[in-house]
Amino acid sequence: MTSIIPDLKSYEVWFLTGSQDLYGEETLKQVAEQSQEVARALGGASDIPVTIVWKPVLKSSDAIRRLALEVNAADNVIGVIAWMHTFSPAKMWIAGLDALRKPLLHLHTQANVELPWGEIDFDFMNLNQAAHGDREFGYIQTRLGIARKTVVGHVSNPVVVASVATWARAAAGWSASRNLKLARFGDNMRYVAVTEGDKTEAELRFGVQVNTWGVNDLAEAVHAASADDIDTLVDEYAATYSVVPELLKDGARHDSLRYGAAIELGLRSFLEAGGFSAFTTSFEDLGALRQLPGLAVQRLMADGYGFGAEGDWKTAILVRVANVMGAGLPGGASLMEDYTYHLTPGEEKILGAHMLEVSPSLSTAKPSLEIHPLGIGGKEDPVRLVFTADPGPAVVVAMSDMRDRFRLVANVVENVPLDAPMPRLPIGMALWKPAPDLATSAAAWLTAGAAHHTVMTTAVGIDVFRDFAEMAGTELLVIDETTTLREFQKEVRWNAAYYRLAQGM
Repeated sequence: MTSIIPDLKSYEVWFLTGSQDLYGEETLKQVAEQSQEVARALGGASDIPVTIVWKPVLKSSDAIRRLALEVNAADNVIGVIAWMHTFSPAKMWIAGLDALRKPLLHLHTQANVELPWGEIDFDFMNLNQAAHGDREFGYIQTRLGIARKTVVGHVSNPVVVASVATWARAAAGWSASRNLKLARFGDNMRYVAVTEGDKTEAELRFGVQVNTWGVNDLAEAVHAASADDIDTLVDEYAATYSVVPELLKDGARHDSLRYGAAIELGLRSFLEAGGFSAFTTSFEDLGALRQLPGLAVQRLMADGYGFGAEGDWKTAILVRVANVMGAGLPGGASLMEDYTYHLTPGEEKILGAHMLEVSPSLSTAKPSLEIHPLGIGGKEDPVRLVFTADPGPAVVVAMSDMRDRFRLVANVVENVPLDAPMPRLPIGMALWKPAPDLATSAAAWLTAGAAHHTVMTTAVGIDVFRDFAEMAGTELLVIDETTTLREFQKEVRWNAAYYRLAQGM
């Protein structure tokens, strides 16, 4: 089937260099040559996932303003990197920065790595003065309240490249959010609080369009799937997964697998026709569907779609954004939920799953395609992929509506192997140790009012979400190896005051 995870090389980040006419033609020629070298170094780095496009040196307020408007209008441009090679008076940047609506990275660098101790003269100093030119630029960004990331160091340093790459991935996620259409099939699970939220505010803050369709609109698409298309997809299942005998063509439950294939075909056709890259379902609202969508949802998430269970559109946004930010990297992103604990002292772990809907992108093992009773939803036994997430680092992130703002809460975790097989729990799952420990992690999570649904990503780390939150102007609380409950509680209180004041009247 077709992945909707983009090739991030199709996205551009424009490289801007600041100077002024004061320096004369010869110096400005050198500025242009050296800034092109820096841009080429970034663009040629294997870690940088996007295309870096150098732009001519900016020397006037009008040129800067017009370029900012070009950036805003270009759908494939997801952000800009700015470097003040010489000295670009900051008032020159006011109109352009005020107009800019795309993410900004301030690269504080210079052309040379080392000082040319024996040869340095005032001509060299006149040309290579980013050390004070960037301070002027930093001032005006702060004066205007411009959200940005600042990266310091030479572009030959892998740490610098990695920081730029992290920001570029976050910018791709932000672009995905700004262009996201999300289809909710039915409503939220009844009486549940945390999956609710202000969809109008979400469109203002994140750009995502969240709208609802009746589940029977989906059922019509499912039941319209052709027998030939179902045959082709069932053959794909057999080639891709370890299918239990009862679901094979001569098996007693083969019709259930065919219906699971029809659900996938119907879902894909509905989402593709409407331009949707995320969706939700709810087991309390299945209409004419015979099964809760399980296998179909798992495969769609692996292909880059966002998904939230029980009408949870906020988590669907995060799954889509994480899929885009992790494009091209090992691992994946999935809906996840903290289900139950292993509380042996010193060995505390969290078992995560969600009925059927966990993405196989979290595992490199070959999943088993099985059918079992669900015991919830009142429908036929659903087909699903069974696997355990690979061991290794991961992040779980939740989004909550706090009335006056959205709050992201992220926990750094380590996925670990199962202590023992769980043959009676046939689902996609993950077992992890949260940082800094389960007691601190869980207490901090509860203190923050974080949601029980999350996105788990094994492709990108916490720094990508830090950059994404900065671009979105959204609160992010991080639980990691440095977290203490006392300091976390203070941060929650401080944030309550800060974000109310930052909203203005």
